[in-house]
Parts: sequence; structure tokens; C-alpha cells
Amino acid sequence: MKPCLFIHTNRKQHLGALVSAYSMRRASKHADAFDVRLIQAEDHAFLAEHEGQRYLRDGSWRAWKNDDLQSFTPLRFLPPELMGYQGRAAVIDPDIFAIADPWQLLARDMGQHAILCRRRSGAKGRSCFASSVMLLDCAKLRHWRAAEDFQELFDGERDYGDWICLRREPAGSIGPLEPEWNDFDRLTPNTKLLHNTRRWTQPWKTGLPVDFVPGEKLYGIPFGSLLMRLRRQVFGEHGLLGRYLRHPDRNQERFFFGLLRECVDRKIVTEEMLRDEMRQNHIRHDAFEVLEKTPPLAA
Repeated sequence: MKPCLFIHTNRKQHLGALVSAYSMRRASKHADAFDVRLIQAEDHAFLAEHEGQRYLRDGSWRAWKNDDLQSFTPLRFLPPELMGYQGRAAVIDPDIFAIADPWQLLARDMGQHAILCRRRSGAKGRSCFASSVMLLDCAKLRHWRAAEDFQELFDGERDYGDWICLRREPAGSIGPLEPEWNDFDRLTPNTKLLHNTRRWTQPWKTGLPVDFVPGEKLYGIPFGSLLMRLRRQVFGEHGLLGRYLRHPDRNQERFFFGLLRECVDRKIVTEEMLRDEMRQNHIRHDAFEVLEKTPPLAA
């Protein structure tokens, strides 16, 4: 069985997932050695069945919304099942793009670990692993049952924050991954996988109305969680959140649109698809103008 790189996504981030998948093949000298598969949220009924139901997140109850920008996150835990609990897999977010050959990640020695990933940055990083990029030994993850574990969020038996931060995993089962394999909005000569993780500044969303629901646990801000909870209750899920901002690093913007330009040239993404994505506010409305100004990427 070939190792497989899974990209989990939903309709709002489908374009990003297509560009991400293309970047993985583009960057690899071993593209025949592994598969790349998308896991689409809309294909999994266990997510849709919970629309509007309340689930436990960071100690408070929230309504599950399938049209949230990141409704795909429970699918991070699906690859071992899809692989029949055999072999090697990696799973990444749809806003991650390859600079280095992903085969270097898929083929690396995991030792005795079931999972390799990096820690989150900032205050949250002391207790949270970044599950947005994980290398998985599927045979060691037979306790991962995505649909059943998702149900526990609604039963109050599992907290989303603990699940997504991998706090419930057995001691010693998680090994370290260099930050360059999940580089948070940082593009350097050492970056291997670029993650446009700051949703406010994702390069393809600039100027659009914010359509994600931010977390309510704000670290380092007195009464921050209370204020965020009041904002949501008074003004709605997206109230007062404004619009997406331009990414502060123009090189990262150029890199994404350089990849998108190649996808358009190769008919992976069509102009009709782009126009439809604009109509749905999934991609910035000046995307064609930005593509025209974007220089070709180096080979």
C-alpha cells in the first residue's frame, strides 16, 4: 500500500485544497511513490447530521455549523480508517502548500511514535499540538474512530479543544516535527510546508466578509473569552468580525497566486470555477487581476 497524503477540506476551502494538492505533486521528485487524496466534508454524513446541535468546545457549548470555514477539522482523524489501519499517511489542512518534497516527510523514520507533529506557537502551544499537519502510523491509531469521537463532542464526553490539540493521546505516542514542516505564515529558505494558518489574512480571501467562527478562549486578554461570547450572542456568529485583510508578506501572496496560475494553465482550475468561487465569496473578487500581475514561479 502506498503512503497517502490526505488534504481535508470543505466547499469553502475546496479551491485551496486543489492548489495544495497540485503543490504537493509539483514539489516532489517521488510523486509516483505516494497518493494524494482530498477528504471533502460534504461527503461525510456524520458531520451534516449534527447541524445546529450544541457541542463542547473549550469548556463552553457552541452550535455546530457545517458552513463554517473550518468545518472539515474533525476529518483530521479519518485517515487511519480510510487506510484500513495500515501503512503510513499524512494529513494536512487545505491552506498548506509544499515548498519542499513531501516525500521527505512521508518516508521519514517515526521511531516508536504513532504521530509526528509540531506544537502550536504562543501561549496555547504549551498544551497543544498542531494537528493541522500530522504524519501517522495508521496501525497504531486503531482507537481513532472519527464519527464516534465526533459524537462524543455533543454528548459532553469530549472537548473539541482537547481533541484537536491531541491532549487525549497516550503519553509518548506523539513525536516532534520540525516547525518548517508546518510553518505558520512564515516563508523562509528553510520552509518545507507553508501554512497560511491566520485565517484573517489568507491571501485568496482578501477583502471578503469574514465567514469563520473564531475561538472564544483568548489567551493573555483579560475577560477576552467573555467578550467574545457576548459578541457572538448579541451580534451573531460573524458579527463585528469585518473583512479579511491582505497578507502582510507579499511573497506568500505571490506564491499562492503563482501556484493558482499554474493550476489554471493546466486546467486543474478553470476560469469558470474561479468565477463561481467568487460568486460564493470563497475567493477574492480581484483574483483575475492578481493572477495577471503575478510573475511565474521558478521551476
